[in-house]
Amino acid sequence: MMRQGLLFLALASFWLQAVAGPNSTQQRPIRIITNNWTSQIVLAHITGELFKQQGYPVKYVSSSTAQQWGALAHGAAHVQVEVWEGTMSEKFNDMAQRGLIVDAGTHDATTREDWWYPKYVEPLCPGLPDWQALKKCAAIFSTQGNQTGTYYAGPWEKPDEARVRALALNFDIVLLKESDDLWRVLSKAYDEKRPIVLFNWTPNWVESRYEGQFVEFPAYAPECETQPEWGVNKNLVYDCGNPANGWLKKAAWPGMKNQWPCAYQLLEKINFSNQQLANASALVVLKKMSHLQAAQHWLKENKNIWSPWLPQGCQP
Repeated sequence: MMRQGLLFLALASFWLQAVAGPNSTQQRPIRIITNNWTSQIVLAHITGELFKQQGYPVKYVSSSTAQQWGALAHGAAHVQVEVWEGTMSEKFNDMAQRGLIVDAGTHDATTREDWWYPKYVEPLCPGLPDWQALKKCAAIFSTQGNQTGTYYAGPWEKPDEARVRALALNFDIVLLKESDDLWRVLSKAYDEKRPIVLFNWTPNWVESRYEGQFVEFPAYAPECETQPEWGVNKNLVYDCGNPANGWLKKAAWPGMKNQWPCAYQLLEKINFSNQQLANASALVVLKKMSHLQAAQHWLKENKNIWSPWLPQGCQP
């Protein structure tokens, strides 16, 4: 019985190899993760278009930031082009240290994700951008006509409730389902010059259209998340802001370097600045292009930037 089982496995393996052919790794598509914000999706398509130039087939895989790690670890996805320190560092660092994903390099862009307000709010709330000003003027951000301000959060897991408690801020948190919902409430408030504070990040197209400022909370340190005695509140954690100059990385499935060596070399060299990412995402939001159209337009207009990323003399 065991011999028959081994014979079956050998025949099955031979059949699969015959069907796949000698270039099976080349025919297998590189699966690129897309998340739910504009710059990441455009950058994913730019990366995919460059992989195609190398002769690799590409497939895009929509994933939440929580689910993407398992996909990368098990080869269900192979590339993630925008890993943000403020949101993803804990999971990224843990999995990279355990060899479940690969750190494929860091962009020049520095990141920030935090509470943000339009510049016209400052005269209405003296002391901004210092966070303590929010304690005195929470009422101007109220949507209920009371003394409690409203903070608009995005659809990503952030410790905003814990921060509000730790810093004794008189704010309710309204969780919006899509990033576009943030820009709708911002646009309406901006047109009316009405005070608003909401989740924002950089690099982002918003900075090319709206003048504003991040709230300056107590400076971030890892201890803020784990040691109550560390910060201004000696009893609670998360009494700090997010990293103000965070990194932006790329991640890969551990097997990518061996299966698609030329694509992996390209991935390592892909490198965006804050302004480049903001401009690329603005093509979608302001110019109303699709994500693919924006990627193709960016590649057409910026050949001098991406040409040096292509590895020379590499044979896929």
